Amino acid sequence: MDTKSLIAAYYDAFNAGRTDDMLALLHDEVEHHVNEGGIRRGKALFAQFNAHMTESYRENLTDMVIFANEAGDRAAAEFVVNGTYLKTDEGLPEARGQTYRLPAGAFFTVRDGRIARVTTYYNLADWMRQVGQ
Repeated sequence: MDTKSLIAAYYDAFNAGRTDDMLALLHDEVEHHVNEGGIRRGKALFAQFNAHMTESYRENLTDMVIFANEAGDRAAAEFVVNGTYLKTDEGLPEARGQTYRLPAGAFFTVRDGRIARVTTYYNLADWMRQVGQ
């Protein structure tokens, strides 16, 4: 599978809520760099993060554009997050089913045909404005 197809499959699985399929596309030593957070290393921590996110948020990504370098070892994606805040996340505003629409992007390293790094960026202040009302 080429790099663009790999990233597309990752986001198709995300949109379908198939987190096990997402995990299958990750390198065993994946590094997950979370927006305004630390680095989670390994599939187990990535799976824990996905479980938490699934419980607290319902999101669908649209307007997806995927880029990859010629070597296929680095990629990026730009998209819009269309979400609903389901359960209050510690340190964030109270969840009351608020909806949000947020531009976002992610950067990837690909190794051995699998995603070895995911770095996600979005404007947290914009999200806070949208759900804090």
